[in-house]
Amino acid sequence: MATFTDRMLGAAKLDARIYEEVEADTTATGQAASVVALASVAGGIGSLGLGTASVGVFLIGAVASLVSWVIWAFLTYIIGTRLLPQPHTRANMGEMLRTLGFAQAPGLARVLGVVPGLGTLIQAVVSLWMLAAMVVAVRQALDYSSTGRAVLVCLVGWLVAIVIPGLLLLSLGFRGA
Repeated sequence: MATFTDRMLGAAKLDARIYEEVEADTTATGQAASVVALASVAGGIGSLGLGTASVGVFLIGAVASLVSWVIWAFLTYIIGTRLLPQPHTRANMGEMLRTLGFAQAPGLARVLGVVPGLGTLIQAVVSLWMLAAMVVAVRQALDYSSTGRAVLVCLVGWLVAIVIPGLLLLSLGFRGA
């Protein structure tokens, strides 16, 4: 069994074996939550380079990251096991939480956002890297034979998590600043 650090590095390298390991390790949920929290802190530090950080932003960001992680795991679990399962799909919420938590490991690189002039580029590259990690995590947790199906689950989950609430807010008259 890999150490916590080895797991974070393996997850960041998109190593499917690491995702399988954390999926099976029922004691790794706390580790997954730690990865989410560390990635949130790294993002907060990185945002200093963008001039958007404060203590309040750090705290709100950490709590929001943990809540978002649970919501995203629930959405992908429902979509992947109920709407888009394959015949051999077997998963539970714990497995989704663990794999998607470790998929946040590339987010530790967001700390590099403090580098003057590179913050926005680093944030964008790391966001794409994290998306790729989420696709691998979903593929492994849901035992999919195709990466395309995992991409589809992530896309549908994104639509549900982002677009639908946004449309609801617009319909209620919230237009933003």
